[in-house]
Amino acid sequence: MARRPLPSILSTGSAHIARSRELARTAADSATDVLHPLITITRGLRRLASAGRRRWAETPRDRRGPLLFLAASSILVVVLVPYGPLLAVITLMAAAAWQGRDRNPPAPEGPDESQIQRLQVLYEALVPYFSTADDPAPLYAHGGDWEDVFPTQEFDDSGRVARLVIRYPAYFPDGEPGPRARIEQLLAAKSGRGREYHFDWDEEGNELTLTVLTALPTDIAAQRFVTAPGETVLGFTDPAGVQRTLPLAHGEDRRDVPPVVWRTGIRSTEPHLLAVGRPGSGTSTLLRSIALQALEHGDVLVIEGGGTGEYACLAGRDGVLAVEIGFAGALAALEWAAGETERRLVAANQARQEGRPQPDDTKHPLWILLDRPTAFTHLADADGRKDPQSLLQVPLRHGRAAGVTVVVAEHFDALDSLSDAVLQHTRARVALGPASREQLETVLGAPPHTTPVDQVPSGRGYARLGSGPVHRLQVPATPDPYDDATSDAHRQAVLDLLPPRQESADTDHVPAAEDPRTPPMPTEQPAITDPAPAESASTASEPGEPVPVRTVLTKPVIVDPVPAKTVAAKADHAPADPAETADANARNPETVGAEQAS
Repeated sequence: MARRPLPSILSTGSAHIARSRELARTAADSATDVLHPLITITRGLRRLASAGRRRWAETPRDRRGPLLFLAASSILVVVLVPYGPLLAVITLMAAAAWQGRDRNPPAPEGPDESQIQRLQVLYEALVPYFSTADDPAPLYAHGGDWEDVFPTQEFDDSGRVARLVIRYPAYFPDGEPGPRARIEQLLAAKSGRGREYHFDWDEEGNELTLTVLTALPTDIAAQRFVTAPGETVLGFTDPAGVQRTLPLAHGEDRRDVPPVVWRTGIRSTEPHLLAVGRPGSGTSTLLRSIALQALEHGDVLVIEGGGTGEYACLAGRDGVLAVEIGFAGALAALEWAAGETERRLVAANQARQEGRPQPDDTKHPLWILLDRPTAFTHLADADGRKDPQSLLQVPLRHGRAAGVTVVVAEHFDALDSLSDAVLQHTRARVALGPASREQLETVLGAPPHTTPVDQVPSGRGYARLGSGPVHRLQVPATPDPYDDATSDAHRQAVLDLLPPRQESADTDHVPAAEDPRTPPMPTEQPAITDPAPAESASTASEPGEPVPVRTVLTKPVIVDPVPAKTVAAKADHAPADPAETADANARNPETVGAEQAS
């Protein structure tokens, strides 16, 4: 079937509409210029009328009669005087024109002397980078005019550059990161240190736009964010960086702030996260914020290698499987996590093969939060034991399919001690605190489009999710509520988000088939049981019966293994059961007679 052509009004309508808009805009500008005196006189008459009404309202009632008589006498005199009405109209128009004038001071058409000097300094500083000796008509030359290369300039109240558009020659290698970094560093130094600048390179138009970024808010406390299950708010960024805002409570007011949302789950492309920073940069704050959000829909296992007790407020809470700070407990907890990941994979695979929905205990999210795991690596090397990081291979590789999310926080100086599995599978990255461009590019995989500063508040940094853009980040204030230096408002905000404490943890065994959620880990050192073999999952007699899963102890204690000989000796000398002894004597009459003779 032949395709019918579009009507001419649709095919050429955009051009007609654009031409009509241009004509209408030109006519409006011309009418404004012609009618400007009439608009000014009308504005002045309105102001005079408003002043007369105010004067009449302020006049006392006993004086209004004489005022009316005086006004009427003045009008009569004007009427009787030759050419009085004409002179009165001319006087009224002149007064209206004076009152209707634009009283706003005219904006300066260009920069002042100090601003011109700043622009000239910038121009001279860019000459060695944007000029060559072979250029017959150089755009940049010593003693040249800056007006040709800075078409747009904006300044703040202090007289420093707030926004600047810079033209550069076409032969400048703007596609290479090295020359770009040199230009950005130069502009940041000459425009004023201590501020964050955003650089937008227009390679097609050979223009660079420098913009001063406003400081991100640091007064946002921890709270319940309006997110869907599987979404975690890492922090907040610039409005131009994301296309979404979240309503936040700030005291009694509410405001919308653009967030950096990290999506986890089976359909996530970045299921695990790595946060890097210096001491005091806010990585522990980020992990506490993630833990409080994860406890709303899942279970959390916290392992702290620093041993400072930053997560003591989570111990014993509902949904918190364990908070481990010792090497033995961390090793046992990670062994359990690896076994739990395998169990979930086996159960989910068995359900798919039998055509049944996936069990609920395999879909319940499990979060593993590790703060400074390299501290355990040094202990493992010293004692000749297994490195706990080696146990993260299974949760990192198969965590997305099993509903397991791993979050690792480490310092910059210990990045080399992280295992290859952690570095390869944590594609969501966060860098907090002051850092150089080389460090940021090493962690994030790409340089940021802003200039990092030396002095930043806690929780300030950059975030990059997978291969996406680099965002500025400010982590919500989530301090340790047990810290004396914490403010009362932030302490109460964190305490309000903590789940209630567990009522009872004395049960020895909890069958996983009765509880759809993952069996809770102990608050002390957990004992690890071997995962159920794949053959046991296929012993269900009917397709509708639940698949048996392993049983996990809730409060076991790890003890040293007892030798087999000692156990056998104890069993030989153990007292026999009286009922069993009587039954054996009844079956052996010779033994009874020997005992009576003795």
